[in-house]
Amino acid sequence: MTKQITVGPVKIGGGAPVSIQSMLNTRTTDVEGSLRQIRELAAAGCEIARLAVYDQEAAAAFGKLCDASPLPLVADIHFDYRLAILAAEAGAAKIRINPGNIGSEDRVRAVADCCRAHHIPIRIGVNGGSLEKDLLQKYGHPTPEALVESAFSHIRLLEKFGFDDICVSMKSSSVPLMMKAYQLFSAQSDYPLHVGVTETGTEHMGVIKSAMGIGGLLCMGIGDTIRVSLTADPVREVYAAHDILKAAGLRHDGVNIVACPTCGRTRIDLISLASRVEAALRNCKKPITVAVMGCVVNGPGEAREADVGIAGGDGVGMLFAKGQMIQKLPYDELLAALLSYIDTL
Repeated sequence: MTKQITVGPVKIGGGAPVSIQSMLNTRTTDVEGSLRQIRELAAAGCEIARLAVYDQEAAAAFGKLCDASPLPLVADIHFDYRLAILAAEAGAAKIRINPGNIGSEDRVRAVADCCRAHHIPIRIGVNGGSLEKDLLQKYGHPTPEALVESAFSHIRLLEKFGFDDICVSMKSSSVPLMMKAYQLFSAQSDYPLHVGVTETGTEHMGVIKSAMGIGGLLCMGIGDTIRVSLTADPVREVYAAHDILKAAGLRHDGVNIVACPTCGRTRIDLISLASRVEAALRNCKKPITVAVMGCVVNGPGEAREADVGIAGGDGVGMLFAKGQMIQKLPYDELLAALLSYIDTL
């Protein structure tokens, strides 16, 4: 079991539930717009939000956001150690840095001392695209071993100054590379892990890569907090993260939808119907399984473990629960009947 850190009210590691993070794509200096996006993320189920703190004006705005945010906020820092200190003093719940790119050891010590004084953890963020030159010379290119060596060098630097309130990430755009890095690291350390695949691309491929990389590690018992990185609305990242956690059997809140893949027996627009059911139940928090089937003959039997479901035939359909028919209905009344029944659960 990993060590536990605390990010605002959220526990990470030590057996705590795997938490969901996202990162704002607004300008941090746009306080009103950033707060609006934070609230949207919170409504979608995000538990920790990260913002770029890129200059002193952004650091000042970050403080205002910390005061008003419904979520604990992480300050994402590169190069300027003074911004990390400003963010910590302004109310950051966590600081994300790469200790190797903020300058001399005195500067790293200053950040560690400030975070310790404010009881703020630090995430060491190693990235395959920004490895140290000596490691690239040693390994020739980003490798799992190089990412792990980089992570441990940063850990030793913080530990040198008596700081061990640490979370670690070792991200790469290569799924096999990042998975191997996390496996190697977890075999050698009990620091909690922030897991993610970086630069995954647009939503379609990004979700696939994230499900493989994040989901694969979670099924191995590796990972304490996750961020799905997409070139898309950050709210979509949160939805994808929830779905990955549910698929990995780590969350049971919200609706689990099962649907048949269609075949030549299908006589309804099942693809459209399943999509409408998914959209209608996106924000439903009831821990239920809902089936959308394309055959009234086999559908209820194949989905008998579902709490409730619908199956369609040639212009007609059926509402069923636990494999037993409740009501026959015209096709165009199936969705309304399903949602009405779910309201009673």
